Amino acid sequence: MDFPSLKGVVSAEEWQTRVDLAACYRLVALHGWSDLVFTHISARIPGPEHHFLINPYGLMFDEITASSLVKVDQQCNKLIDSPFPVNPAGFVIHSAVHEARDDVQCVLHTHTRAGVAVSAQRCGILPISQQSTFILASLAYHDYEGVAFRDDEKPRLQADLGRATFLVLRNHGLLVAQKSIPDTFLAMYTFESACQIQLAAQAGGELVQVDPRIVKGVGEAMRVQTGGLGGAFAWPALIRKLDKIDPGYAT
Repeated sequence: MDFPSLKGVVSAEEWQTRVDLAACYRLVALHGWSDLVFTHISARIPGPEHHFLINPYGLMFDEITASSLVKVDQQCNKLIDSPFPVNPAGFVIHSAVHEARDDVQCVLHTHTRAGVAVSAQRCGILPISQQSTFILASLAYHDYEGVAFRDDEKPRLQADLGRATFLVLRNHGLLVAQKSIPDTFLAMYTFESACQIQLAAQAGGELVQVDPRIVKGVGEAMRVQTGGLGGAFAWPALIRKLDKIDPGYAT
């Protein structure tokens, strides 16, 4: 679908956020993490207003462009006209995180088979892979309360997330909240990989768990050596790959 270009209409900072977020949507589709039109990635726009961008409800992730993203405030008012609505359940979850976490620019939520399967396991994420140790360094859980239409769930979701990067939404899926769009994508890549590895390992023999002392040390090692998961290192390569096969996101 064609949307009037917002390049030059919005600030340069907002446009760059739009381009990066649209790229993130296309990369999520490319990696097979989308659920038709039913999950969301949001990004805070630089500035004091706490406005953020979210997908137009009804577009597939591989259709989303920088100009089609919907700009909303904390009350879900559209700030630039769009023919598409915003999914109420998606807005509740994402606005809750943006409201509570000034350190977070981007929130990515998925319903992948591996993520939902692990979210339904009482044990949650097990310390059985290098990927899982990164997750366990900053992991929280939120119990399922039904489809997230109600604002009264927001305080409980905020309290459960706390200052964590990774959130398992029980019986629902995965959520990542990070300081940048590149860091958020790489964090979800690691989260999803940990879930896929766990399910594959559980289909085999007895599991060997990582020593708790190693798990405890991973969080500090990540902060000291890479400033987190190092999304900025992988992002340029991901954009080069995307530009070769699906460059329409930046319009």
